[in-house]
Amino acid sequence: MADVVLSHRRILHIAVPVVLGNITVPLLGLVDTGVVGQMGLAAPIGAVGIGAVILTGLYWIFGFLRMGTTGFAAQAIGAGDAAENAAILIRALGIAAMGGVLIFVLQSPLFAFGFWLSPASGEVETLARSYMQIRVWSAPFLIATFAITGWLVAAERTGAILVMQLVMNGINIALDLVFVLGLGWGVQGVAIATVIAELAGCALGLWYCRHAFDGAPWRDRARLLDPGKLRRFASVNADIMIRSLLLQSIFMSFLFFGAGYGDTRLAANHILLQFLTVMAHAMDGFAFAVESLVGQAMGARKRRAFRRASVMVSLWCFGTGLMLAVVFAVFGGTIIDWMTTAPDVRSAAREFLFYVALTPLLSAAPFMLDGIFIGATRTRDMRNMMVISTVIYFAAALALMPAFNNHGLWMALLISFAARGLTLGARYPALERSVGP
Repeated sequence: MADVVLSHRRILHIAVPVVLGNITVPLLGLVDTGVVGQMGLAAPIGAVGIGAVILTGLYWIFGFLRMGTTGFAAQAIGAGDAAENAAILIRALGIAAMGGVLIFVLQSPLFAFGFWLSPASGEVETLARSYMQIRVWSAPFLIATFAITGWLVAAERTGAILVMQLVMNGINIALDLVFVLGLGWGVQGVAIATVIAELAGCALGLWYCRHAFDGAPWRDRARLLDPGKLRRFASVNADIMIRSLLLQSIFMSFLFFGAGYGDTRLAANHILLQFLTVMAHAMDGFAFAVESLVGQAMGARKRRAFRRASVMVSLWCFGTGLMLAVVFAVFGGTIIDWMTTAPDVRSAAREFLFYVALTPLLSAAPFMLDGIFIGATRTRDMRNMMVISTVIYFAAALALMPAFNNHGLWMALLISFAARGLTLGARYPALERSVGP
């Protein structure tokens, strides 16, 4: 592990920039929607919305690169293997390039499948397709930022990630205003602004990683293409992808099941899920921190450092969860009133606010344990425990919903968080014993 002493200041140095960067994400969506909204037509708003959702879903498939790269790179740093650390980034960038090119080449059937899943009017689909056909040009570069972000997290350089996000989102917002409001380019202007911003973000990220391309690692083809390391990299990332798909299935089914209880409760559930998004953005910073710190401890084979990192970061994450639980419980009603003026939706959302207030307390453990297992690259355990937790969630939903309706659905979601924490927690002692002396 790095010689720097593990302290609370060091943890916050990693976590706080991630939290601040996450704040900029919803701001960009608001601006994209706002500028096309000035056109005075509904179709452009719907086109940007559905186009962004489809592309985000496609790019999200490669989100494993962020987590997988962090675990491997952190372990290389802990082991003091600079050459392997550089090779990890280059391998990840190679996968990103291939993935982006694949999406670009297969864009027609992929877009058609997206519209089949999310049907829209002819006008909206036409505008959305033109938006996506422009944005897809930046696919390799955006996916590359996943790998770059993971590599920088491993090195505890989350300040650089914050600057990348600020620059990328700042350029995007500025060009939105110029291209759409200034030049009148409409939906295409939003897409062009996003492409330029994503190219700039990737370029800045590569500049931050420039020392990885110095010297022998870049030219050491045998190291880069080592079959064993490539298989291990692929196996870990496949586990992460399966885990993420299962987690997504829980939230997608939550919305699907909730739709069966009418528009009012569906709207209430959607509003309350925004609280969970805020929670995830806050806890992500500590999840990133623990990935980096336990990964370095794993690479250095230092069990005490591994345990200390796990405990210290968990304290911050549980403290954040407790703070959010209090905020949601005390101010949740006011926040709901800000988000909707519909009296029936306000009333329904308040009815289920209790469950939202419990969520940060139950989510802290799975957030931390996911980060610990990712940093240790013990993703098979994470995948298997996610399978068990998903089965528990669906079983709980099917058992509780007939008797308790939407209350039963929220209970099942909370049970899924508890199941993830308990099942991964049961695997933690064996993981810690495997680290070393």
